[in-house]
Amino acid sequence: MAENARPLLVGLTGSIGMGKSETARMFGALGMPVYDSDAVVHSLYAACGEAVQPIAEAFPGVVRDGAIDRAALMTALQQDPDGFARLEAIVHPLVAQRQRAFVGEALKNGAPIAVFDIPLLFETGGDTRMDVVIVASAPEEIQRARALSRPGMTQAKFEQILARQMPDAEKCLLADYVVDTGQGIDHARAQVLKIAAALQDRIHA
Repeated sequence: MAENARPLLVGLTGSIGMGKSETARMFGALGMPVYDSDAVVHSLYAACGEAVQPIAEAFPGVVRDGAIDRAALMTALQQDPDGFARLEAIVHPLVAQRQRAFVGEALKNGAPIAVFDIPLLFETGGDTRMDVVIVASAPEEIQRARALSRPGMTQAKFEQILARQMPDAEKCLLADYVVDTGQGIDHARAQVLKIAAALQDRIHA
């Protein structure tokens, strides 16, 4: 990568249960720095996290032992349809700060490619800041089975999450690349390797 040139920004997304996180780990295993949105939000919600106080003020009763109780927050959101917009207004600016810091770190380290694992990439307009977008996808029955196997997940909660996400078919149409995670780890890894090679070719073109 040329000196002072920023990394190629790759957005990786996928609806709940589509295998996005596992796909992100595959890119990370190839030596690419990966921004983990879920981990960032977890740190913001943890004790002394930057989001705790403003969320506590917006949603009274969701703090336990100094941290955001995610189950209590989800209950509050289920009872308040407008709550998601208030929550996003708090969290998204903090997340954006972390994303800028991640790009700065990748630039400092000379990384040619930086991968952003972001669940709501299209829904928040984050795709417009990426050079390349990859979508992890799987058949609906596999998605549903994966999601409902998660601890604490219910059919109602699953449907609520789906309602806030762009349909998978639309995401796939908008993507530069799609990783089919419904045919096993080895099949998905083979696709990731091909995409990684294509990204390298793009950098050196």
